[in-house]
Amino acid sequence: MENENVRQITDSRVLAALAHPLRRRLMDALRVYGPCTVSMLADHTGQAVANVSHHLRVLASGELIEEAPELARDRRERWWRLVANAIRWSTRDFEGDPASAAIAGAAESLNLEHHVNLVRAYYASSEEEREAWHGAPFSTDKWLRLTPSELSELSHEVIGLYERWATREIPDDGQRRDPVFVFTFGVPGRP
Repeated sequence: MENENVRQITDSRVLAALAHPLRRRLMDALRVYGPCTVSMLADHTGQAVANVSHHLRVLASGELIEEAPELARDRRERWWRLVANAIRWSTRDFEGDPASAAIAGAAESLNLEHHVNLVRAYYASSEEEREAWHGAPFSTDKWLRLTPSELSELSHEVIGLYERWATREIPDDGQRRDPVFVFTFGVPGRP
C-alpha cells in the first residue's frame, strides 16, 4: 500500500534545489504540519521570515510546493503546501550526464546527512527530554543475506509498514502525539 502521491524527480535542477538543508527542513515541516504560512514555517524552523520566503520561492520554482490560496483569510496572506506527499529519485536517472550524476550523488549524501542529523539532535537533547519518551525511541541493525529481489521484497514490506502508520486515522483520545522521525536504509555492505 505504497503512497500513491509520489513525485519522481528526474531533473537535476530540482534535485539541487531540494538538497539545500533549509529547503529540506521546510519540506519536512510542510509534511509534518500540513499547509503553512511563511511566518508559521519561520517559527517551525527558527529562521527569519525573509530567508524562509526566499527558499519557498526556490521550492515553488521546482514544483515541489505550491500556494494554497483557498486557505488565505485575505489577499496578503500566503499559504504553502506540498505538491506531492513524498518524493523520490534514483541516481540511475542521472547517469547520462556527469554534472547531473554529481548532483544526484551529492543529493544522496546530503539526504543521508539530514537523516543522521535528526537522530543526532535527539541524542543531543537533554536527559529530561529523552526521559519523556520512556525508552520508546529505538535503533536496530541486522546483517541479512539477500538476493536483489529479496531486498526489494523487504523494502516493500518496510515501506508498507511505515505507510500504514503514516496514514492511519489518529485516535481522538486526548493524548499528545509529537512528530517522530523514522528511517531505514537497506543497502549491500561488507562487515
